[in-house]
Amino acid sequence: MKTPIIQSGGPVKPRDASSLVIYEKRGSDIFILMGKRAKAHRFLPNVFVFPGGRVDKEDGSLTAHAPLPDETSCYLSAPGNQAHAIACAAVRETHEETGLTLGPVVNGELCPDLSRLQYLARAITPVHSPIRFNTRFLMVDANHLSGELGGSGELLHLQWFEIRDALAMPLVDVTEFVLHELRKRLTTPAYKDHLIPIFTYRNGKPFIRWVPH
Repeated sequence: MKTPIIQSGGPVKPRDASSLVIYEKRGSDIFILMGKRAKAHRFLPNVFVFPGGRVDKEDGSLTAHAPLPDETSCYLSAPGNQAHAIACAAVRETHEETGLTLGPVVNGELCPDLSRLQYLARAITPVHSPIRFNTRFLMVDANHLSGELGGSGELLHLQWFEIRDALAMPLVDVTEFVLHELRKRLTTPAYKDHLIPIFTYRNGKPFIRWVPH
């Protein structure tokens, strides 16, 4: 596994964030939608990532077209009751960054369809990073999204990558781990069926905890 990016600085409280891992099965191959963050970004420049970003205050007040599945909601609600906001942030950021929509747009406002979202993993940035996020990774089949691939331009080289090719691109350790988890979930029946990973760091090294459903 690749070495994590750790920057100097005092501990800061992680901000809630979410990413949407959009996959498409093409025969026996799995394709993932990813883009590269520009070198000007303060957080994770020059690496490929999934669409996503921090949870904004407005995300909690977005009207959902359909609610989260109970299981997914339960995970996103711990700690605190932020499930709706975290899920809406993933869908909103994906729409902004890729042009793809999960749910209808009514009178110019996105109404996220949260019913298709499955919980995949959670990751917390190293304690010594000056910018920290508590990120939940959600997964969804590309067949449930609509729209033309485009977006705001925040993600460069935005396209579909076969998962083996994606693993060979410039990635940080968390992204690599999530890709491996996604592939196992989609190809191995009952893979850790009752466990969800939390990717953290201990003594500067990746440390994964598995929590039960």
